[in-house]
Amino acid sequence: MEQFSKTLKGIKDRGVDQLFINGAWRKSSGSNELSVVTPHNEETVLTYFEPTTADVDAAVAAAREAFDKGPWPRMAPAERGVYLKKVSEILMARMPELAEAWTGQVGAVIGFTGKASYQVPGLFKYYGELCDTYKFVDERIGSMGGNRVAVVKEPAGVVAAITPWNAPLVLLVYKVAAGLAAGCTFVCKPSPETPIDAHILAEAIAEAGLPKGVFNMLPAGREVGDHLIRHPGIDKISFTGSTAAGKHIAGVASERLARVSLELGGKSAAMILEDADMEHVLKSLVPYSMPITGQVCFSLTRVLVPKSRKAEMIDAYTNAVSKVKVGDPFAADSGMGPLAMERQLDRVLGYIEKGKTEGAKLALGGGRPADLNRGFFVEPTVFTDVDPSMTIFKEEIFGPVVSFVDYDNEADMIAKANDTIYGLHGAIYTQDQDRGFAVAREYRAGSVTINGMIVDIHMPFGGFKQSGLGRDGGIEGLENYTETKAVYFA
Repeated sequence: MEQFSKTLKGIKDRGVDQLFINGAWRKSSGSNELSVVTPHNEETVLTYFEPTTADVDAAVAAAREAFDKGPWPRMAPAERGVYLKKVSEILMARMPELAEAWTGQVGAVIGFTGKASYQVPGLFKYYGELCDTYKFVDERIGSMGGNRVAVVKEPAGVVAAITPWNAPLVLLVYKVAAGLAAGCTFVCKPSPETPIDAHILAEAIAEAGLPKGVFNMLPAGREVGDHLIRHPGIDKISFTGSTAAGKHIAGVASERLARVSLELGGKSAAMILEDADMEHVLKSLVPYSMPITGQVCFSLTRVLVPKSRKAEMIDAYTNAVSKVKVGDPFAADSGMGPLAMERQLDRVLGYIEKGKTEGAKLALGGGRPADLNRGFFVEPTVFTDVDPSMTIFKEEIFGPVVSFVDYDNEADMIAKANDTIYGLHGAIYTQDQDRGFAVAREYRAGSVTINGMIVDIHMPFGGFKQSGLGRDGGIEGLENYTETKAVYFA
């Protein structure tokens, strides 16, 4: 936690109530005090003043000026790429801070964040390099007399990027790196519970020398966020968070047909076929059914097992999960930390009670660890005999709660996997790759891993159904921040 303490001190010394607007740090005009609480010991480590709607107006005005009149969208893409690669280098040098800020604010274990934080500089590097190769202008020949046509990918405009608390910087950078590559400008509203990562990003962008107004940042709550999404100066809203909030944002955006992309909730299925090797299955299913204490939208929370191997598979999984050490997320040997906040703990415990009340069988966990009386800890919890009609099968719990569901045959398995309003991610375990691919084509989700769990920043990520609209990551992530224009030469 030493580096996290240094990071906190640096932010406090600069003045944590400062916002990054128009290329400079400025104080919030508000008086509402917000706090950052470390979830493993419930200590308040940071307080700051929430920005106001007037601060939002100033940030939007800066981003609007930078887009309408500034150099950023008018640069050659390769020139923007130079800046993005510089940001990547700066963030790479600050990797220990990124990992420990994530652990300190959210409670994700340091063994996870130390690896996963590399996505942050990786995204800037990827999109910086994509600026050199992506075809922003595609020369074609029209069918009306063989005339020349230029199909141009232009930046979508001023983007409001709103991100949650569970993976605060990774989710923000998915948006910012891609949108900056496209030539957009940004007003970013990270979660008020996890502002530290966004401060580090603003520092890196300032150090890299991006033009003023291109990136603006104000951590704030819902009221300020609602003002931002309704602002007429915003051309596109990019949101990651709950499906309920995404529906609200989509409704607001529809009033003026603002562009919108949404990466929302999930209830991902792990489909274990009869021929699966359980030793291999456990290598990815154990860490990715409950990553970040289950606070990840793509967590494999519904495990579908064949009736013929049900007892064997459940025993193998519960035995493996029971050995995961729950404790201080900064400790190298901890496999699971706390939930991120007290309201999340209450939510998860409430779902566990619903599972028991509705008739699911509790096979593991179900309460708070006896040896941890401080912090928002909960035991890894496994339910069996879960029916698709049960609440814990249907709703996203966002905690370390996994439901086992048995099936009769492949058709029954696919039907149960698709019996959800969500469609974000999934996994299929089988020794027959071709059969796995065939099942993947029947499963209604934005991405599927056969025999593992992979989310690659170079590939598109997003959901079917109520898991969202649009894609982050990959070339599709860049195109998410563009408009298409056809220019005809008569």
